[in-house]
Amino acid sequence: MPDILIDTAERVMTITFHRVDKKNSFTRTMYAEMAQALTQAQTDPAVNVVVFQGHESVFSSGNDIADFLQTPPTSQDAPVFQFMRAISTFTKPIVAAVCGPAVGIGTTLLFHCDLVYAGDNAAFSMPFVNLGVCPEAASSLLAPQRMGYGRAAEALLLGEPFLAEAALEMGLVSRIVPPTEVNALAQRQAQKLAAKPMTSLLATKRFMKQGQADLVAQRMAEEGALFGRMLAEPAAHEAFTAFMEKRRPDFTQLSAAS
Repeated sequence: MPDILIDTAERVMTITFHRVDKKNSFTRTMYAEMAQALTQAQTDPAVNVVVFQGHESVFSSGNDIADFLQTPPTSQDAPVFQFMRAISTFTKPIVAAVCGPAVGIGTTLLFHCDLVYAGDNAAFSMPFVNLGVCPEAASSLLAPQRMGYGRAAEALLLGEPFLAEAALEMGLVSRIVPPTEVNALAQRQAQKLAAKPMTSLLATKRFMKQGQADLVAQRMAEEGALFGRMLAEPAAHEAFTAFMEKRRPDFTQLSAAS
């Protein structure tokens, strides 16, 4: 069974993360498939709306660490960056249905979605600093804008998770429902969007995002370049080694050396 399921019906393309046994962690193959799907949907007249969804127990735990370390994103042509560019520049409406953990890019991809519906079990986190790297997907720009600087600092500097109610309060999430109802709600809302005139939807989304496109692209490129360099540095090596060894990372010697 594929790790990404893609289905198009009634002008809605649904991209389902289907790797629950691995907590829907993303591999480079999955990124490539999602980027390709968005690229195709962008010009496909049979697709008016895209929906991202996971399982009622987990949205995504972020990168598959083993796959990530085996083939780290060392250039802007890496599949993860292709996906980021595709979702950030997608001109049609994007809806997300989020239940359970949404870690790393599982959260940052939501900044590029237009409607986000969450289960009351949703938990969001952006632990990039804790992994010895920097934010990605232009989250260093978009998180303070959406969440306010204080909330963004807790999420990005401390890497502290936040739950569905906090996400609703700060505007990242549009509505909270029981986990068993989230995917169905997202589909209903997507169908409402798909029934509206596309010219009006495209123009409205374009106006709402006007002035941001260049900033997002520039920040995403800056983050990506630094992210790649930081992967080769001691802090990231210690963080990922500790993760694989299932222990707490120890950055004290690195701090003393700096």
